[in-house]
Amino acid sequence: MKNVYFISDAHLGSLAIRHRRQQERRLVRFLDEIKDKAGAIYLLGDMFDFWFEYQTVVPKGFTRFLGKLSELTDMHIEVHYFTGNHDIWCLNYLERECGVILHRNPLTLEIGDQTFYLAHGDGLGDTDKKFQFIRSIFHNKFCQWAFRWLHPDLGVRFGLNWAKRSRIDHSEEAPYQGEDKEPLVIYAKQYLKEHPGVDYFIFGHRHIELDLALSHQTRVIILGDWIKQFTYAVYNGEQLYFENYTEGEGSR
Repeated sequence: MKNVYFISDAHLGSLAIRHRRQQERRLVRFLDEIKDKAGAIYLLGDMFDFWFEYQTVVPKGFTRFLGKLSELTDMHIEVHYFTGNHDIWCLNYLERECGVILHRNPLTLEIGDQTFYLAHGDGLGDTDKKFQFIRSIFHNKFCQWAFRWLHPDLGVRFGLNWAKRSRIDHSEEAPYQGEDKEPLVIYAKQYLKEHPGVDYFIFGHRHIELDLALSHQTRVIILGDWIKQFTYAVYNGEQLYFENYTEGEGSR
């Protein structure tokens, strides 16, 4: 089988990233390098720092990235896009225009002879009441409807500034808290008690690199990010590898 790739958390367009165009080009070059080896690509959320679709308007920019997604799907490579907490508000633009397969909830699936549990990770195992409250507002259909009445110039500007503050204030980029305190590890352990057949839990969201064995069979992978770390996981049908993308060295 061809390789299956997992990446997350590029936060394209972030006001906190100084060289945004360079970052987008780096991601596009990576996707271009793997396209002939890829059977499927899973983007596990927050690929945009803020993405909100109005009925006839989407955020400005990202043409290189969106064009590359379209090229990949035109090549009949499956591209799966999971919404995160920065791009909850996807409707159907990415599906219709770029051909991606959109997922709004965690997904369990078989790849080869292994079972994967895939999710962005926000809200899973996190007991922070403030974050849970804000998350419930963002997912509320009435609140989403009301936000669409803002002019896109105001709405997108507000969203990008909120996302910038979130990066500073929230725990997305906090250091690894240890096996007994890391919310996504705790969640995976609890889930595994009722679903013992999972081989790999793969998450984004936390901006840390983690490859942790829960048992002889099961591993938890947290994918890092594409802001500073440029990390990804690749499954070749037999093994799953954690890699760092360095331009000019090629990609597995």
